[in-house]
Amino acid sequence: MKTRVALISIIVENFESVEKLNSVLHDYGEHIIGRMGIPYHKRKINIISVALEAPTDVINSLTGKIGRIDGISAKTAFSNYDFENEV
Repeated sequence: MKTRVALISIIVENFESVEKLNSVLHDYGEHIIGRMGIPYHKRKINIISVALEAPTDVINSLTGKIGRIDGISAKTAFSNYDFENEV
């Protein structure tokens, strides 16, 4: 199965939604390479980057689920290359 590397950029403006976000990310944990969170106290938001490798439809599904959480927005940047997943 072909996979792509992607980076999901997430902005959290509603802290009450963080538990739901973490639950969704946990569900896709097998695809996540790493994540970094930056609290921006001045603006009372959190900025999160999630790097992952997965089939395109899995990445799009994750981004869509994150984007439907109240007070959270997400955008994805994809690598230009497809990789053959090693078995």
